[in-house]
Amino acid sequence: MKAKISTAKVARIGLYSAGLHTYWDQFPGLKECLLGYNQFLAEQLASYGEVINFGLVDSEDSGRDAGEFFNRQNVDIIFSHAATYYTSSCVLPIHQICKAPVVILNLQPAPAMNYEITGTDRWLAQCVGCPIPELANAFNRSGIPIRIVNGLLGLPETPEFAKAEEMIEDRPEAVHAWKEIEEWCFAASVKRTLAHARFGVLGNYYSGMLDMYSDFTMLQAETGIDIQIIEMSDLDAALRHLTSEEKENHRQEINRFFQISDASPSDPIAMKPSEEQLEWAATVAAAQEKLVCERELDSLSYYYHGHDDRQEELQSGFIVGFSLLIAKGIACAGEGDIKTALAMKIADICNKGGSFCEIIASDFDRNTIILGHDGPFHIDLSKEKPILRGMGVYHGKRGSGVSVEAKIFPGPVTTLGVTQTHDGRLKFIVSEGEAVNAPILLNGNTSTHIRFNEKPVEYMNKWFAEAPTHHLALTIGHNSDLFKKTADLLDIPCVII
Repeated sequence: MKAKISTAKVARIGLYSAGLHTYWDQFPGLKECLLGYNQFLAEQLASYGEVINFGLVDSEDSGRDAGEFFNRQNVDIIFSHAATYYTSSCVLPIHQICKAPVVILNLQPAPAMNYEITGTDRWLAQCVGCPIPELANAFNRSGIPIRIVNGLLGLPETPEFAKAEEMIEDRPEAVHAWKEIEEWCFAASVKRTLAHARFGVLGNYYSGMLDMYSDFTMLQAETGIDIQIIEMSDLDAALRHLTSEEKENHRQEINRFFQISDASPSDPIAMKPSEEQLEWAATVAAAQEKLVCERELDSLSYYYHGHDDRQEELQSGFIVGFSLLIAKGIACAGEGDIKTALAMKIADICNKGGSFCEIIASDFDRNTIILGHDGPFHIDLSKEKPILRGMGVYHGKRGSGVSVEAKIFPGPVTTLGVTQTHDGRLKFIVSEGEAVNAPILLNGNTSTHIRFNEKPVEYMNKWFAEAPTHHLALTIGHNSDLFKKTADLLDIPCVII
């Protein structure tokens, strides 16, 4: 695809290492060793965002200085590195002053000490877990949420000061710890990106879908997104000002990224798209991108139902263009579902895809649930080139046009649903499964067989009990820990099925 129109903002990552000032004169070289670990952390974290490194906190006064420092830098998250033992009074002031979420890093440099030659100085560089219970207690009594990553530091080489092997970056305890850290950084990036994101609502909701309806003020309050209401006439205006080059570019994109179908062998309303339908789809796609760029949108949920023939004609070209936009970083959800657009945007920020889905059916022979939709598809996730079919009628909707038929490639997947609860809050509903390569209908819908950990009946019993919105975002990989962390930083409840 072309470069993304909407890109994620990198997290502003605060970092400090905690120690105790009374050690430095007693044990020469210890402070320098711990600062070396601090520099390693800063270099590693730079892969995930902009690092704001205070350095060493070793007293109550330096803790207060660090809190003010992180406030001035407007950090999204703070990693508190337990470099050795320290009193909780050193670091508590940081997080009383700066309210950014904090993650404690309990990362031991070596898997085990070399007991025969290790003295107190080197032991102090290993006893990084010692202050954590004390800190957890102090945070709890101060009303500060505590998040902890336990494991190994994972250095690429052993420092001179060391008495045991510390080049352990491939140890599972180090790999898992850095996966956790990466997920926290992605979650912080989601929070920062949403706080600067503009979501468009084009047209209206699909009338009668009560789960779709949402309070826009609540959505901004819960996530920080700005919501713009956009009229179909705005899209029409963008279309009327298209250049021939813009139309031709999108026609070429359609040829490049889609397979043009023949008539469906099974569904009489799914035909080979006519040249006129493809030209119109390309024209509307160009107008959709023009509108998105003019209004600086990061997401767009859409639907139109009415008796204006011109606007009905515009809607007939929606699916292809919105599928192209999804791959360019613009989360697009049909039937006016802004909550699922939010789920898709979160997935996109985390580089996990995010395709628009609902239940198609269950396959009890294969123990799968088929997820998909007659709407936009994340074409980067397609097992093969997505197929374009000319639809004689959009089932359940007015009009006709070109639709996308595809399934995502086999492998681990995670569903992310965003629903609204009876008390007016958002809630994440997350579950992991496997995409299975199995037959799908040849009817112009996207469809993928998903095998969850439980059989369809048992899984649906749990899923439906959470009162979900009937749409969701289908993402690539097993991401439940990532989405749970994202919900934590957004202060949104999260249920993992």
